[in-house]
Amino acid sequence: MKTIALICQKGGTGKTTLAISLATEAIAAGLTVAIIDLDPQVSACEWSDIRQLDAPVVIDAQPARIDAVINRARDMGVDLLLIDTAGRTEQAALAGARVADLVLVPLQPSVIDLKTIRATTDLINLAGDKQRAAVLTRVKPFGNRHTETAQWLEQQGMSVCPATIGDRITFQDAYAQGAGAVEIDPRSKAASEIRQVYEYVSILLDLPKVTPGSADHV
Repeated sequence: MKTIALICQKGGTGKTTLAISLATEAIAAGLTVAIIDLDPQVSACEWSDIRQLDAPVVIDAQPARIDAVINRARDMGVDLLLIDTAGRTEQAALAGARVADLVLVPLQPSVIDLKTIRATTDLINLAGDKQRAAVLTRVKPFGNRHTETAQWLEQQGMSVCPATIGDRITFQDAYAQGAGAVEIDPRSKAASEIRQVYEYVSILLDLPKVTPGSADHV
């Protein structure tokens, strides 16, 4: 079982969107997937309630219970476990980072988000020598701020996913339907972006890729 924790010490950076999007893409790749929702707002759980499907399993948990939940996921035969955390919750973020094979740091290319990168990095370091990468989210369709942000992050020693996630209504529509972007419109730009991020992650964790045309509509 491979485990990905999504961590950023700021709210509103798209952690839940990325978690559920990667989960549905991994399902399309044939993996058994589960999400641990450590966010007190339980956004991933609410998405699962709307979805009303067996996969992915979404588990509401407290940081102190994360080891027990991971053992449960392993017993269930889960191939990929995603841990969704909240901004400004050090206990949850540290718990997620500690058990992760890969930490993804969703960030908007903004000064406000970048001000949190030191706190986020320090917290990940407390969990040990963890593989990590930033994913730029809610990128605007104009300007080059995301490129400048990626260069700055790399100068700080943070790897950056070459694919970015745009500021797209498709992600909001997908959440409202309990779906992933790849499920409601496999040919959309949102779906293409998620597919590229998943391919990047699959290389880092040696996961199977999605066969073209395998993503189904919900």
